[in-house]
Order: sequence, then C-alpha cells, then structure tokens
Amino acid sequence: MKKIFISSLFSFALFAGVANAQIQKGNVMVGGNLTNINLGLDDPKIFSVDITPKAAWFIQDNLALGGYVNFGLETAKNSNTTTSYGVGALGRYYAGSDVEVLRHGRFFAEATAGIGGVNVSKGGGNTNGLNLSVGPGFAYFITPNIGLETLLKYNGLVGFGSATTQNNLNLSFGFQIYLPGQRTANKVKGDVK
Repeated sequence: MKKIFISSLFSFALFAGVANAQIQKGNVMVGGNLTNINLGLDDPKIFSVDITPKAAWFIQDNLALGGYVNFGLETAKNSNTTTSYGVGALGRYYAGSDVEVLRHGRFFAEATAGIGGVNVSKGGGNTNGLNLSVGPGFAYFITPNIGLETLLKYNGLVGFGSATTQNNLNLSFGFQIYLPGQRTANKVKGDVK
C-alpha cells in the first residue's frame, strides 16, 4: 500500500511539473478546432461545421505566435450553400497559473488577422477581404502535451462583394498538441544545468 501511495504521489508531482512546461518559450503548438457552432448575428438560424488547423511557436512563456487556415461549409435543406475560407496569423496568450477549479486548465485569449471570405451560392451574396477575430478560451490539459479547448470568438469580415461586412460569434471546440522545444526537452531529460 505504501508503494502505491508513493508512486501515485511521484506520478502526480511529475505530471504537475510537466503540465506547466507545455506553454514555455521554444515549444510548438499544433492542432485545431474541429467543430464550430455558429450563432450568426446576421442570420441566427445558421448552423455550420468547419475545420481550422493552427500552428504556433511560443516566443516567450505563455505567448505564442503562428498561423491558421480555415475552411467551412454550411448547408441546409431548401437553402443556399455557404462556403467560408480564411488564412492568416494568430496570437495566443495564456493567463496566470493553473486554475484551481480544474487543476490542469488555463484560460487564454486568441486573436487572428488574415484574408478570408464567405460566399453564398445562388446569388445569396458574398464578402471577401480582411478577416479579424478575438476572444477568450479555456484549455484543459488531459496529458502534459495534449489540451482540449473551447473558444468563444467574435469574427469580423470587412471587404468587398455584395455585402461589405459580416460578423458573428463562434463557439468552437478543439484540441492542441504541445511539442517540446529543445530547451524544454533538455529540462525534462535533466541535461540543462
């Protein structure tokens, strides 16, 4: 019984120490949002699904810069088909330390800027141009290197087409994989002095 307790305590301490290492300078974040529940401000009856892969590099602890690609498709019976796309830069900042309610969770803020568009079939209108978004999120680390997350973002699209602006709120769910950089890998191995 004593061995089980000691090994459990050691495992917890190891996990807690490594769980903070994933958002350190030099690490890489790769993943994306797999589903997207869209509550359109212009048309509240839209339901959409899209894929948004992301990759970012931590330029300092808690701060990552990178890029994203987005492709979305919205369809409904007896309705137009909407295709959306986007590509651009993203920034993400993780706040504070571990959240006490969920021991391995972190709040973060994400902002993106890039080129995007929304095109509706059968003359339903389109907007293509500058795509900006910002919003808060929460990441829960199920392992030291994998985080499940939810993100609520305001998306604004300004440009040209039959409509010069479009905006909406998105609630998305996804995951990220945190790959250790050379500095973190050396710390885990005990090579850095």
